[in-house]
Amino acid sequence: MRRYGPALVLVLCAGAVLRISLFSELYLRYVQPGLRPYLIASGVLLLALGTVSAVAADRAARNEVRHEHADEQDEHAHGDDEHDHSHSPRVAWLLVVPALALLLFPPPALGSYSVERETAKYAAQGIGTFPALPEGDPVDLTLSQFTSRALYDSGRTMKGRTIRMTGFVTKDDDGTWYLTRLLISCCAADARPDKIEIRQSDAPAVDSWVSVTGTWIPKGKLGSDEAWPPVLAATDVRQVEQPENPYEKR
Repeated sequence: MRRYGPALVLVLCAGAVLRISLFSELYLRYVQPGLRPYLIASGVLLLALGTVSAVAADRAARNEVRHEHADEQDEHAHGDDEHDHSHSPRVAWLLVVPALALLLFPPPALGSYSVERETAKYAAQGIGTFPALPEGDPVDLTLSQFTSRALYDSGRTMKGRTIRMTGFVTKDDDGTWYLTRLLISCCAADARPDKIEIRQSDAPAVDSWVSVTGTWIPKGKLGSDEAWPPVLAATDVRQVEQPENPYEKR
């Protein structure tokens, strides 16, 4: 079995990558949609390498059987060679654990724990005018669109408008709760939290996904720390399913 260990590890890794990228949308928990073709190509390449490795191992096994009646010196040399390489397959088997975990139990998207580890601070930059919001209420915005306008829009284009956004719930120790989304540039490793304080509504369960409708409450000077996080007075809070892509693009 040790002979086929590396090949099996490659095939398991290939299966895990292809499962989340080719046969499902789970890859969106970890990377941007644009990286999907590269994940699929990586999975196919790993599968091909695993197949080639298995074929090579099978040929080696056949050659070993063919020469099993070689003289004692050759058998001794073969035994030394096997000893020298016996540890390599054992190390390779360590990769089975994460591969199986990704294949059978893909980890969830980042949530409130990741937000608590980073405090976002905004400098007084980028203040200017923004395009007018589309007509009709409520207006659907992403959290990054809302926070950008709340912090930097000198024209106050959101004032008096009804806004609707989707995110997951996070809380402070004092009970204040936030509609939160993680922004990524490439993958989950560079995720940065974006959050909006929600008022006039009871807090749902932490990490639950909700759609919140309400009106913006201006606070602080544009671009200052006092303006962060922006505030929304909620008129409607509804629990929703987690979207296929739980992240927003920076």
